[in-house]
Amino acid sequence: MHDIVLIGAGRIGRIHARNAALNPRLRLAGVVDPVDAAAQALAAEWNTAVTTLDHALADPAVAGVIIASSTDTHLEYSLRAAAAGKAVFCEKPIDQDLARARSAARELSAARLLLAFNRRFDPNFQALKARLDGGSVGSLETLQITSNDPSPPPPAYVAISGGLFKDMAIHDFDMARWLLGEEPVAVFASGSCLVDPEIGKLGDVDTARTLLRTASGKLCVISNSRRSGFGYDQRIEAYASAGMVRADNVTESTVQVWGEGGAAADRFQNFFLDRYAEAYRREMEHFADILDGASPSVGYVDGVAALALAEAAAESARTGKVVQP
Repeated sequence: MHDIVLIGAGRIGRIHARNAALNPRLRLAGVVDPVDAAAQALAAEWNTAVTTLDHALADPAVAGVIIASSTDTHLEYSLRAAAAGKAVFCEKPIDQDLARARSAARELSAARLLLAFNRRFDPNFQALKARLDGGSVGSLETLQITSNDPSPPPPAYVAISGGLFKDMAIHDFDMARWLLGEEPVAVFASGSCLVDPEIGKLGDVDTARTLLRTASGKLCVISNSRRSGFGYDQRIEAYASAGMVRADNVTESTVQVWGEGGAAADRFQNFFLDRYAEAYRREMEHFADILDGASPSVGYVDGVAALALAEAAAESARTGKVVQP
């Protein structure tokens, strides 16, 4: 078993703690959080200890760290962990500033760093990519990625989030790169504040459409909204030369009721903790693979590329111009 330490005992940290503690190849050897009560509660839940980052990085028995702390710590902690020879599992984004993220290329390009774009590990999206890669519907031409939250976050969260493109759409930028198989070379985006006026007062948008174009002409349209009105809306449609591959929303059960009014299905899963529960578990399994010697399937370079698209989209939405990332 590999000893790992979790940095961050918040909402996403609790998800990772559970998956690490239940993985037979990993041992959760400690929890780090500046809020002692949060660290103590999570450590007690999984029968481990509260520790410090300095102690974890200096401990030769610790093979890896999970960085689930606030975004402004991701790059610093990743650099420190990599320098200490640890494998790193870091939540997205690697940083909110593209220039600062790029400045770490020498240290992090070759690091054992898994950047947590969890949607790559979703079984539905993996099956969609397998169909595309298998060529059963011909060559990919266009993508439609839809990602709508059930309701907007509180303004206090928006104020520190980095904005819709870096906080929310960055997942979709990574999915677009992964599925297109080419780097987008042109970005055009438009955003509005249609859901919560308080988001607009903070200088952000809550609704956006982004168009990506690759050098060969492949197109991807990404639709984002902070409100769906009908649950967590996560869909992908991939249009190819001989057909289309679609991954639809996941419902809470497969039960349907049929009657004179038609057929009614169960509700869509409410938010990312439910919708991507299996993806988070598979992501942790991949971290165990990395500790066993595998190469990260998504890492620092992917994080920087997605962040570059996010910054390009924000600039395009602000200026009304096509931007090269």
